[in-house]
Amino acid sequence: MISSRALGLTPTFRQAVVAHKSSHSLILRTAVAKRGVQTQSLPPSAAEKILNEQRLKRPSSPHFTIYQPQLTWLGSIANRVTGAGLSVLMYGYCIGYLVAPETFASANVIELAASMPEAVKIAGKTILAAPFAFHSWNGIRHLGWDMTKFITLKGAYQSGYAVLAATAVSTVALVLM
Repeated sequence: MISSRALGLTPTFRQAVVAHKSSHSLILRTAVAKRGVQTQSLPPSAAEKILNEQRLKRPSSPHFTIYQPQLTWLGSIANRVTGAGLSVLMYGYCIGYLVAPETFASANVIELAASMPEAVKIAGKTILAAPFAFHSWNGIRHLGWDMTKFITLKGAYQSGYAVLAATAVSTVALVLM
C-alpha cells in the first residue's frame, strides 16, 4: 500500500475495483430474464368484483362432514344456543311487558298457566327448565375452566358428563315443582 501511495496509484486501484463490481452486476442484470408483466389500475368496484369471483372458486372447509361429533363442541354449541334462546325469551317477555303491562302482568300469566291442560304445563316447564338447567351447569363448568380445573381432555369429558347428569336431575326437579 505504501508503494501504491507513493506512486499515486491508490485512486486507480479504487476505480478498477468499482468498475469490476459494476461490470458483474451489469452482466447479471442482462442475464436474468425480465418478465413482461403489465399492470393496470382498476376502479374499486372492479377490484371487488374480481375478489368476489375468486372467493367463490375457493373450497370451503368440510368441518361438520369429516369430524366425528365430540362432547366438547356439542356442549359449546348447546351452551350458545340455550343462552341465545333464554335471552330471546327474557327480552321478548320484558318488551311485551313494557308494551302491554296489563296483558303480561303476573296475575294474567298465572291465570293463563292454570287454565292449560296438565300435559301442556309439563311440556312447557320442560322446554323452559332444560335449557335453563344446562346453561347454568355449563356456566359453572366454564367457571371451573377459568380457574384451570378440568382442563385436560379427561377432565373436560368428565365435567361434560357431569353437566349432562346435573341437567337431567335439575330439569326433573324443576318440572316437578
